[in-house]
Amino acid sequence: MTSHDRSPDPNSLTPRRRTVVKAAAATAVLAAPLAAALPARAAAAPLFAHGVASGDPLPDGVLLWTLVTPSPEATPGSGLGPDTEVAWTVAKDKALTQIVAQGSLTARAATDHTVKADIRGLEPGTAYWYRFSAGGTDSPVGRTRTAPAASTAVAGLRFGVVSCANWEAGHFAAYRHLAARGDLDAWLHLGDYLYEYGGGEYGTRGTVVRPHAPAHEILSLADYRTRHGHYKTDPDLQALHAAAACVAIWDDHEIANDAWSGGAENHTEGPEGAYGDRQAVAKQAYFEWMPVRPALAGTTYRSLRFGKLADLSLLDLRSFRSQQVASGSGEVDDPDRTLTGRAQLDWLKAGLKASDTTWRLVGNSVMIAPFAIGALTAELLGPLAELLGLPQEGLAINTDQWDGYTDDRRELLDHLRAHAIRNTVFLTGDIHMAWANDVPVHAATYPLSASAATEFVVTSVTSDNLDDLVQVPEGTVTAVAAPLIRAANRHVHWVDTDRHGFGVLDLTAERAQMDYYTLSDRTRADATAAWQRSYRTRSGTQRIERAYDPV
Repeated sequence: MTSHDRSPDPNSLTPRRRTVVKAAAATAVLAAPLAAALPARAAAAPLFAHGVASGDPLPDGVLLWTLVTPSPEATPGSGLGPDTEVAWTVAKDKALTQIVAQGSLTARAATDHTVKADIRGLEPGTAYWYRFSAGGTDSPVGRTRTAPAASTAVAGLRFGVVSCANWEAGHFAAYRHLAARGDLDAWLHLGDYLYEYGGGEYGTRGTVVRPHAPAHEILSLADYRTRHGHYKTDPDLQALHAAAACVAIWDDHEIANDAWSGGAENHTEGPEGAYGDRQAVAKQAYFEWMPVRPALAGTTYRSLRFGKLADLSLLDLRSFRSQQVASGSGEVDDPDRTLTGRAQLDWLKAGLKASDTTWRLVGNSVMIAPFAIGALTAELLGPLAELLGLPQEGLAINTDQWDGYTDDRRELLDHLRAHAIRNTVFLTGDIHMAWANDVPVHAATYPLSASAATEFVVTSVTSDNLDDLVQVPEGTVTAVAAPLIRAANRHVHWVDTDRHGFGVLDLTAERAQMDYYTLSDRTRADATAAWQRSYRTRSGTQRIERAYDPV
């Protein structure tokens, strides 16, 4: 298994600007809210206040991550604090008595005192425990698992699947429930791990459940580091990172809303500086703070393999895309416009064709199945446009998704059909709703025409969905909207527009099944989780069907 590195007018789409730029505070002020959140300790004792994490499992290794706070002033984004030696230990038992690997790294202010240990020489398909130490202080103990050997016949795999976690909109109980399962081979974060907006400016149903730091919209490297650091003080997020390996891609909010290669809806050149500078510092902070291999700096597209059962292609759909165009514009079909970029699309096609696994999973940040929404009522079009960041008049499709780049989608689906590539399953986030879709070659004639793949879309962890925008009881909008959406989109087997939660993807040689779980109340730290629905695709069918029990 290898990871792949690639260097790299009224009709225009100009969504309403959502934020007003505020003056940036000094570095010390940026760090103050997070410093206050750190536990009280002796002034000179290093802290591991942001937990531990592992990611990108290989058959012989895994990436380990932590951050050390070597002194009280060395808060995320501060650029302060001494270089500090950090030791790491990997063992086969939780008590760390059966040690299999040890080493040390230096945490430096230049990388925000984050450290990554890319461990190799481990056994495939094996659980390990790990810990960091610095200055006589130990981190929490984390658990991870290597991937099965490439040639191994694997009976089953199970992945948690999440996206879209807005700190201010609620608590991350979804992460806590995934962490408590204890049965995950890994978990996938499909984007919008954090949000870039200023306090109270995005998706809180009018009420900020808990303020984030910094309080203003993040623009500088210090800002992005501070926001990452604030998110990683969340105990439920720490618990999930410590429980299983994370496989992450970014979407737009890790940089700015509706990002494309040369700009973003939530970025104003001039007052907010050059977009290229903002994109660069956002990506730098992401690679510092996330358990993603640094060799992939500049993009998150790469591949992982899990024995003979599945390989996973992870896409970067923000770094290379052309600017979004107006909904209803013929430009969505322009072959000179791209979502993936030429190199990434060629890489994806080659990988899918060469794959010899049973399942070909694609980590995909925006929905690939076509979505015609003109059938919705006027009362729902406005809130849906606001949710998607689109013009509220004349809305027909969401051009931030694959619908806005139909030539890329057509080329990919034609490739799947031409080479008889079966069992391609797209795993998608972004849209703050849960979906189970066939991916038709020709949506207009479906289901009489073929399906080239299937797609499971997970809802948001906390970010607003339709009932939040309309401010009605949960389930109210789905009862009206879901039948209309399905009537206009016959390849859509199920959609829930209202609930928050997570998915659990279970794979066997016979089927891929997504179990959808929902939270009782995103605003409560003690929210419960309950199974809502399950859908599966049987091997060889390229079609979705309902399953009536979770695995």
